[in-house]
Amino acid sequence: MTSITYIGMDVHTTNYTLCCYTVEDDKTFANVQVRPEYTEILKYINRIRKQRGENTQFICGYEAGCLGYSLYHQLTSHGVECVILAPSTMPGTPGKKVKNDRRDAEKISRCLAYHMYKPVYVPDAEDDAVKEYIRMRDDVKAHLKETKQQIIAYYTRHGFQFNGKSCWTEKHLHWVENLQLPNPIYQETLREYLILYYDLSEKVQTYDKRIEELSRTERYAENVGKLCCFSGIATHTALSLLVEVGDFSRFKEAPHFAAYLGLVPGENSSGDKQRYTGITKAGNSHLRRLLIESAHCYGKGAVGKKSKALRERQAGNSPEVIAYADRAIDRLKRKYYRIALRSKHNIAKTAVARELACFIWGMMTNNISTARPA
Repeated sequence: MTSITYIGMDVHTTNYTLCCYTVEDDKTFANVQVRPEYTEILKYINRIRKQRGENTQFICGYEAGCLGYSLYHQLTSHGVECVILAPSTMPGTPGKKVKNDRRDAEKISRCLAYHMYKPVYVPDAEDDAVKEYIRMRDDVKAHLKETKQQIIAYYTRHGFQFNGKSCWTEKHLHWVENLQLPNPIYQETLREYLILYYDLSEKVQTYDKRIEELSRTERYAENVGKLCCFSGIATHTALSLLVEVGDFSRFKEAPHFAAYLGLVPGENSSGDKQRYTGITKAGNSHLRRLLIESAHCYGKGAVGKKSKALRERQAGNSPEVIAYADRAIDRLKRKYYRIALRSKHNIAKTAVARELACFIWGMMTNNISTARPA
């Protein structure tokens, strides 16, 4: 008779803490701390197999964190079943006062045994490579944004104010470059800031061109074209959605996809009182931020009017796809204006982002004739 042993792993870059749990015994055992190498886990499994018999089946699990998918791939390549647990879906311990690696490993093993978690989706190698490239670009873009803020703060501290309509135009950059500061070291500091700004700007442009090239490959071109039919979604966001989500059909319904992005409201009800909180912010924070940024576009322009850029992005797609996207755009714009009139704009953006996620799910699962946002 085959028995299942669940191995909880609390993993860090400095060590792995392992422990076993079996449902029939209802207890944890074999708590050990090993070097941070997957071969140590394989040795640990062999030792437990000798104790419990050759028919023992092992299921390992660890929380998503600093190791990414590397340990998962190392173990599965050696025939060991492994799961990456999403920390936000695991139950907490009320009144917990003691936390250490051993207790965390025990908790993970019990969660594995009783399925008190949701697994992290593991992308294939190509999707993961593109995802890492896009996130690297976003990190550089964030550094560029920080540098812009630092330059403005720098010349403001020294008594200068730009009187133009907007910053980082050619006029603004010409003005910054020609500022005459009272001290040569001040001037040198400003020059170094500008060198950093131009360097980062050039890098972002180079990365964006590469992302455009990747989006036109056979693997992604069709679906990127479909997603770009929505207002507020261009190549960067479309490709990010594809490589981060992978298989959209793993979500049974559109609201499940919105929940994965953390865009659904939380609930704190008791008795006859129903009390809803803000969005859960569980799941993929990167995509959630991108969709909320996309939702900002729905507060601009008249309902039913398309921009030139949107018409160009929609060109080449099937009439059914374009009609579905147009229906979504009209509905979301009306929703944005309706909510913004009686509430805050941030609430309107979040509500639109949630419904946009549902329309995206419909597009990617080919439910464009029947899918409706919940």
